[in-house]
Amino acid sequence: MSSSTTAVQAEPGKYEFFSTRVAFFIAGFTMSAWAPLVPLAKARAGLDDGMLGMLLLCLGAGSIITMPVAGYLTSRLGCRRVILAAGALLCLVMPLLATAASPWLLMSAVFVFGAGLGGLDCAMNIQAVLVERASGRAMMSGFHGLFSVGGIAGAAGMTGLLSLGMAPLPAVLVVIALAVLGLLSAAPHLLNFGNGEPGPLFARPRGIVLFMGVLCFIVFQAEGAVLDWSAVFLVGDHGMDPRYAGLGYAAFASTMTVGRLTGDMIVTRLGGARVVIMGGLVAALGLALSILAPDWSLALLGYALVGAGCSNIVPVLFTAVGRQKTMPQSAAIPAMTSLGYAGILIGPAAIGFIAHASSLAVALGVMVLLLSFVAASGRVLARV
Repeated sequence: MSSSTTAVQAEPGKYEFFSTRVAFFIAGFTMSAWAPLVPLAKARAGLDDGMLGMLLLCLGAGSIITMPVAGYLTSRLGCRRVILAAGALLCLVMPLLATAASPWLLMSAVFVFGAGLGGLDCAMNIQAVLVERASGRAMMSGFHGLFSVGGIAGAAGMTGLLSLGMAPLPAVLVVIALAVLGLLSAAPHLLNFGNGEPGPLFARPRGIVLFMGVLCFIVFQAEGAVLDWSAVFLVGDHGMDPRYAGLGYAAFASTMTVGRLTGDMIVTRLGGARVVIMGGLVAALGLALSILAPDWSLALLGYALVGAGCSNIVPVLFTAVGRQKTMPQSAAIPAMTSLGYAGILIGPAAIGFIAHASSLAVALGVMVLLLSFVAASGRVLARV
């Protein structure tokens, strides 16, 4: 272990940096390739809207359950083995996403797919923390930027293949082939060690880890809110043509990607605490603008500001959780990540409940307050 650690410190960002970026790209690429398959899977398996909701919950459930296990295994077996095993699991189960006609088989496949994503997400973030720490410079935003780029490539690529008339299974096989090539290129320089002695398999987040997990929950909740509710709000409250309502999320995703790809430079210049303070404020102001804007064009600007503001908060949190000493990293990283995923799963539904009791504008206004809380929390992170 010591010799491997020395190797990373001696050449911090050359080969290990490349392999980490590839792992993040593959995670975003494979996850987003599933999105265009959802309506096809719904029709093939004869699912109603309620069953489709259950199907989508299987993805998150598989991820959240697997993350603590992946953190434990990474500390025992090393990042390389867990990343490759999780990637192989994704490639093996993806054909079922394109062919399963039984609702229960499809749900099982989506659960396993989520488990692969959760394992990959946890192990690659542990590798990212180790590589960034050894380099002595900010890298985390760039890693997460590659996840966003992979997401765009996966969704656009799968949509393009399907629109050209390719059947779902051959299209999925193209995605698998590219993912396998990426894994093979990354494998030689994925870290063959983890992050110290393994902690407990299922650890309750505590102290600063719990605090950062809550912040992660809020930011992911904001992302989920824009994904699930921006189109509804643009049409219902701003009178936008439904054909163009997807522009809200497109504006958000574009600035999120650009912000992350330039984020390492921004974090280096401003420091992580200021990035969280300024990012939280920009996101809160952007979401407020999207709610109060007199027309949809200003609302789109608001969603773009939300993406820019949120873009580097989570990467800063991953860097900070790698520095804290309250919990072993093998337990702290999956604990924080699981709370973040819970924000994606629970947050949009919570907004729906609040909107039902009052209005969607009020529900999104609650998110403005929560993002303001994230901004106010930046000073706490400066002490980590």
